[in-house]
Amino acid sequence: MTVHLVNPSHVSFGVGVITPRWLYVIAAATPREFGDPLLTDETLAQLDVSTITKGDIVGIGIHTDNALRGYEVGKAARARGAFVVFGGIHATLYPDEAHDLGGAHAVVRGDGDRIWGKVLADCANGTPAAVYEAGQLDASEFVPARWDLLPSGRYMWASVQTVRGCPKHCSFCSVWKTDGQKPRQRGVDAVVEEVVDLRRRGFRFIALADDNFYPVTLSDLRTAARRDDPRHLETLQQIRAERFALMDRLARLPADTIFFTQLTMEAAEDPEFLDAMRRANIKGALVGVEAVTPEGLKEIYKDFNPVGEALVQQLQAFRQRGVHVLGSFIFGLPSDRPETFGATADLAERANLTFAQFVPLTPFPGTVDFAAWAKKVDAEGERIDGVPLSRPWLLPPRLRHGHSAYRSHPTMSVEEIRQRTQAVWDRFYSIRQIWRRSRFIHSAAGRAAFILISKLYRQMYANVGIRSDSARVNHAARWARVIAKPCRRLFAGKPMPELQVPTA
Repeated sequence: MTVHLVNPSHVSFGVGVITPRWLYVIAAATPREFGDPLLTDETLAQLDVSTITKGDIVGIGIHTDNALRGYEVGKAARARGAFVVFGGIHATLYPDEAHDLGGAHAVVRGDGDRIWGKVLADCANGTPAAVYEAGQLDASEFVPARWDLLPSGRYMWASVQTVRGCPKHCSFCSVWKTDGQKPRQRGVDAVVEEVVDLRRRGFRFIALADDNFYPVTLSDLRTAARRDDPRHLETLQQIRAERFALMDRLARLPADTIFFTQLTMEAAEDPEFLDAMRRANIKGALVGVEAVTPEGLKEIYKDFNPVGEALVQQLQAFRQRGVHVLGSFIFGLPSDRPETFGATADLAERANLTFAQFVPLTPFPGTVDFAAWAKKVDAEGERIDGVPLSRPWLLPPRLRHGHSAYRSHPTMSVEEIRQRTQAVWDRFYSIRQIWRRSRFIHSAAGRAAFILISKLYRQMYANVGIRSDSARVNHAARWARVIAKPCRRLFAGKPMPELQVPTA
């Protein structure tokens, strides 16, 4: 009996940007008596189903975008006589779908770190349960990943998680519903030990793959201080203190170790926190800007973000403190108009963002936006190739083009929004604009590398992720494969097997 773990994808690039962390966490949660699992990340190469034999156990982790491919893998594995187990956010939300369409024997809902051993034992005994309710684990129960199973030379960045959950409630995000609004923060020692493990293996660039690296804002502290009961304030202060303790330890690692994370705009108002990030070599962060108008921010429950010049100044504050920003913007909000696209591109340039992504509004399951949208389209009863419009992830890739949540926008068509979104990508990632943004790099070779990396990012996340037609996706994927290999070498570091864990 062999345990297989599969990260499904319809598109393979040969080289991955960031390690799919869940594969290596669940591998670590696999009891020794089952041996080392076989891991397949299909963003690198497609699964060879001939490696699956009768009685094997195949674990498949899915989110909404790769659910259809996951179901294809599940059915193929079951046809070969294997036990099929699904997990991940999408399976947590739609366990019946995994059974009906993916050939699942079992579905794990919630955090799989602790329950995976029981699932395997039940499968080995021929008695898997249809659904396992794993729930949300305490941070002390999080399992460190088994990075010894990583294939050599296939990823640019490694990934370590320091906190699960986000206290916000953005309408387009499912994290606060699936992972909770209470930050579950790993101990500093556990995080640093895992980072050192990766640095020993030659990973210089590490993503802190958190729902929100800045879980306690200054505004949260001020609000808690006004309460009669001081216990909530003490809890928030402890969470904040642990963030600073972690950054202090990261700052003691070799200086060429670079981190990237994800946080909210409010961190720009906290210079002490940004300074600690700089000392810890957290050089970049994905910041959810989302919209540049008050109306747009209100529509997505994110009106704690500023607009106009205040927004530009806050984004610039990150760079002034040594943190480069990957700004994330959403197009297709009901209040968006044709002029919104140009205004967004102008702001991204004036704010001197290092990178940016521009994504069409796509309500994903588990979000407030999706619940409202699905109720509306289900009432209308529209279907595409027999698939309810409220489940567009079940459409084959060739049919997904043109079918998305903004198809009923009050003033623009699907194609107009797609074309205008693509135009903003083209403008922001033109050679001229990339060269202008590269001025913070002082060598010609470094600036050339920045152009290469920027073009790779555009190919992998613009044409492939924008609900384009299949020809455009395939063309972008081919170019990404060509660019990805030399880009990976830019990020590679020298293994440091003798590196010690820095003490507190």
